[in-house]
Amino acid sequence: MYRIYLFLLCYSLIYASTNPCILYSPNKNLTLIFDINDAFELEYQLFYKNKTVIEPSRLIIDLMDQPDFRNNFIVSQIDSSGVDEEWHPVWGEVKSIQNSYNELAVTLEQIDIEDRKIILRFRLFNDGLGFRYEFPRQDALQYFIIADELTQFNLTGNHTLFWLPGDFDTNEYTYGTTPLSEVDATRGMSSQEISTRTIIADNAVQTPLMIKTIDSLYINIHEAALVDYPAMHLLVDKEECILTSIFAPDAVGNDAYLQTPAKTPWRTIIVSDKAEDILASKLILNLNDPCRLDDVSWIKPQKYIGIWWGMHVGTMSWNYADIGNIKLNQVNWNKLTPNGRHGATTENTKRYIDFAAENGFDGVLVEGWNIGWEDWFGAWKEEVFDFITPYPDFNVAELQAYAEKKNVKIIMHHETSSSVTNYERRMDSAYSFMNKYGYNTVKTGYVGRIIPRGEFHDGQWMVNHYTRVAEKTAEYKIMVNMHESARPTGMHRTYPNWLACEAARGNEFNAWSSGNPPEHETILPFTRMMGGPMDYTPGIFQITMDYYGKTNGEQVHTTLAKQLALYVTLYSPLQMAADLPENYEKHMDAFQFIKDVAVDWDDTKIINAEPGDYITIARKEKNSENWFIGSITDENARDMSISLTFLNPKIKYAASNYRDAKDAHWKKNPMKYEIEHFLVDSKTVLELHLSEGGGAAISLMPANTSEIKKFKTYR
Repeated sequence: MYRIYLFLLCYSLIYASTNPCILYSPNKNLTLIFDINDAFELEYQLFYKNKTVIEPSRLIIDLMDQPDFRNNFIVSQIDSSGVDEEWHPVWGEVKSIQNSYNELAVTLEQIDIEDRKIILRFRLFNDGLGFRYEFPRQDALQYFIIADELTQFNLTGNHTLFWLPGDFDTNEYTYGTTPLSEVDATRGMSSQEISTRTIIADNAVQTPLMIKTIDSLYINIHEAALVDYPAMHLLVDKEECILTSIFAPDAVGNDAYLQTPAKTPWRTIIVSDKAEDILASKLILNLNDPCRLDDVSWIKPQKYIGIWWGMHVGTMSWNYADIGNIKLNQVNWNKLTPNGRHGATTENTKRYIDFAAENGFDGVLVEGWNIGWEDWFGAWKEEVFDFITPYPDFNVAELQAYAEKKNVKIIMHHETSSSVTNYERRMDSAYSFMNKYGYNTVKTGYVGRIIPRGEFHDGQWMVNHYTRVAEKTAEYKIMVNMHESARPTGMHRTYPNWLACEAARGNEFNAWSSGNPPEHETILPFTRMMGGPMDYTPGIFQITMDYYGKTNGEQVHTTLAKQLALYVTLYSPLQMAADLPENYEKHMDAFQFIKDVAVDWDDTKIINAEPGDYITIARKEKNSENWFIGSITDENARDMSISLTFLNPKIKYAASNYRDAKDAHWKKNPMKYEIEHFLVDSKTVLELHLSEGGGAAISLMPANTSEIKKFKTYR
């Protein structure tokens, strides 16, 4: 790393006689202006290629029982610097990441309060802005309570938003795509099928928030490095076009409890005139702290199957017996009559291990293995699970030996039932149990209302819990995949064992609800996935749910080919083949793509993208010349031209194109697909047709001699 000292257009700021500070991005496309206005308030503006991105917007921190950081500011110190460095993630979409920014740190004092300071730190990258509030150690401010952080994002007009309802407890909504003035967070609540939800207000939206401006700029607003602070939501002023931050309070109504030195998460604004640049941005990762783990050799991206989808389609159950009103460890399970539908049996788990081993998968997720599932949902109970006691029909030791023999890892499942105090008491014993029986990955869940009561999923207490889980699992060399958590903010750079989160409306909603509309997967990368990978659980081949006796028209709202393409377009180092093994066995030709596709990458190319419409992405497998392409569309059919200039010009590639059949349609004919094989090189331009709600998945591997003789060159 080296520093570049900037020519900063900023003069001494004394009381009301101020000159604005101007900061440029390294490539000069972005300009930040920081100023103190006539009311002695803090303001910032942001410009991109001479277009206004953010109008003058105020920066306010209100404290409980102490004077606020609202106004009466003077500047006591200005520091400027620059960084241009390269770093290498443990796993990711690319092999190396460039971290290049110019920084401005403004130390401010309040005229009417002696020796009280706050620092505003701005980092301006070529693709956007990050800024945060810092509270240095000081006698005049030691322990303090954040009552409100009122950070403004003053937009230039009534732009199009891609948004979720603001909710402190869940991210599992379908997206709205409306002008800013038409945001209504209470819309369509009867069709959302969410067990625990806490709508903030009818004008509240979540971050990450994707915006397309009237003059075709793309803006993404989110946060980075969410630590010891609640997750940020936004209130929409529909008349003034101003977004203002709002945060989940704790049980007594406060946002955050801090002690100096302290800092907030980074507030982030990514901006470009190309949608593809938004998806390619690494700004949020760059704003997170480097990896804190000394040894990362045990952290491995992985592909897995699971005893999971059967519960959602109704062929299996999580619970062992159909009883209720039980207390933990006060039931003689051996005397109960099994319900005959329990999925996590020794025999069934061996069947899944066999399938994983035969097809080269790394792991098998097993849900419902532990006692307590009979009586937990919605009960708001303190002690539901102990995370170490299996049902009588799940032999832990036998399955450990069987999985080891097959070179497959069993993935642990810890549904906390949102009794998080119970989980915290038991984490050490649970992770020791995992170490003893050879589990190296855990999927945690937070379904339901949080205990301690009065806390929210997005509040400071729970954010600290998620971090504690990442730290504690790392101590035991365990990788973690969190479901029903706060949406990620790039913390997987700091804790690379934190492989993935759900934190959005996943594929399982298609099994038992109105489902996810065809545009859903074309919005997720621009919103939820800006902060980190998602365990979306793609790969459903039995698209329609009437196959399982469901009668309300439930189905996956994609074609089968689009399910394959999601392995490329929805990035995750933890990819599940989510369907039942027997459904894959009927379509082993299409299943080949799931077997082949990588989960860790050297390079990623965003070929084309438009939020809510389509996405095409190409990725190069780690330490390989293999490339994979995924292309998806919304409810509209589309034709794509894909230039393969990113391929090695010295190599001919055998391409396998898993595409929609001519008569495929997400609703009318979703399971119709075709597979074609041909030769390509770096000069090839592929012409793809995507059916309504459809997609294409393409593997590109260096051709061997027999393939060169067998396949025709693409024309």
